[in-house]
Amino acid sequence: MVSCVMPPATHTSSPLVSPTLGNSMRIVSLVPSATEIVASLGLSQYVVGRSHECDYPPEIAHLPACTRPVFQAGGTSASIDDRVSYLVTSALSIYELDLKLLRTLNPSHILTQDRCEVCAVSLGEVEASLSDLGLVQTQVVSVKPKRLDDVWSDIRRIGKVLCVDGNALANNLARRVESIARQSQSAVRPLLKRVVCLEWADPLYCSGGWLPDLVDAAGGTEVIGKAGLDANPIEWSTLTQADPDVLIFAPCGFNLARACDDLSLLRSKSEWQDLRAVKTGEMYVVDGNQYFSRPGPRLVESVEILAEILHPADFNFGPREKRWTRIEGLSDSEPTVTTNPMVV
Repeated sequence: MVSCVMPPATHTSSPLVSPTLGNSMRIVSLVPSATEIVASLGLSQYVVGRSHECDYPPEIAHLPACTRPVFQAGGTSASIDDRVSYLVTSALSIYELDLKLLRTLNPSHILTQDRCEVCAVSLGEVEASLSDLGLVQTQVVSVKPKRLDDVWSDIRRIGKVLCVDGNALANNLARRVESIARQSQSAVRPLLKRVVCLEWADPLYCSGGWLPDLVDAAGGTEVIGKAGLDANPIEWSTLTQADPDVLIFAPCGFNLARACDDLSLLRSKSEWQDLRAVKTGEMYVVDGNQYFSRPGPRLVESVEILAEILHPADFNFGPREKRWTRIEGLSDSEPTVTTNPMVV
């Protein structure tokens, strides 16, 4: 077995920021992934505001939240999907900006996104709000990653805008992924494991974006989701026809406990017990909120999780917090949930 104990993404504490720029830089990040990128670039001390969903690294938790959802995200997955779909189709925003707070913070830079209306405040709304507030000097940096390589490009671009070197961080993260890919490819295997990642349970959504890239890097192949395309609703017949060797449940925005709660939605379907992955105990639940759904530095740890799942005899990334569970057994009772047996 190859022991692959690699360091997590670190947060540099002493970036090379000129004193003049440092004294004037006031960053508001409205996207959790961008907040992690800024922290990993060593710029946490310049962040003055965040979104309500920015929860990592811990040192930003005390900062004021500049956004809030227009509805509470409780309830069933179906009800959440219904409310979000209604708002999106009605051209209504899912989030609100705290304009009074934003004016008080007077940011030099705002980090946002224009990839997904569901993920965060839209670029258009940010630009309109800044115009209304008269904050014409604020520089807006928007990320729109579709593939894994796009995330590394965003890190370099954010670093350039904030006058620090983003190349070192991006290159280091890319090398870590490449190292896992090489090791997974070097082992003698009859066939690549066929994988399906699900991003929602009710309705059923396949993966998209960078997730198929993560599977590929970990030594598997995603057989429904397409890299670079949006996650889309699928019929159960699509899943049963694909009949993957491994099933990964990574609901977007859900932590591990909330994702495990939604297992009952999958198990309630008659097609569930016919799936090869369920019969063989190759069904896994992962923390989509902290890892897979967040296109930042910790996507490397997402690849590590997948490598441990797909090739447990070859990969062990050492003791970590609980990030994924395996659903064992096929019975009428609740499935057995276990953590990675190789991680203590």
